[in-house]
Amino acid sequence: MFVGQDRDKTREVFFRAWRAHREGRPLEGMEKLIVQVLLRHPEYHPVLDNPEIARGRDFFSETGDANPFLHLGMHIAIEEQLSLDQPRGMRDCYRTLLEKMPDEHAVQHRIMECLGEMLWHSQRTQTPLDEKQYMRCLAQLSGNQGNEA
Repeated sequence: MFVGQDRDKTREVFFRAWRAHREGRPLEGMEKLIVQVLLRHPEYHPVLDNPEIARGRDFFSETGDANPFLHLGMHIAIEEQLSLDQPRGMRDCYRTLLEKMPDEHAVQHRIMECLGEMLWHSQRTQTPLDEKQYMRCLAQLSGNQGNEA
């Protein structure tokens, strides 16, 4: 999953991809996906345009200060999960959600609710992400409670 363990390195990947895009340089590998996600979030462009300020900044959800790097990283993780159909059945849940809500970005935000909950639980308990619980959450979103993994 893209959401990295080293905050500084992860943020630097975002800054580097955004800088390459802004300078019109060719994007390589993961940079293409990163920029694709960044372009859907113009509200975060000022953060990416000022890496010297944002690099070491802490973001506290308790104060309503959303962490753009976590948010963007979760979008990228979802894109990776969809490309691999990992966990198995992810694509089917996604397609079902798209039938109900044809806005791909909004669907990813709904999926993010499940992913965020699973990440929080995993960090809190120091255990790996529970893929079965994640798929149950996605199945509930998509209305396929009887088809979860």
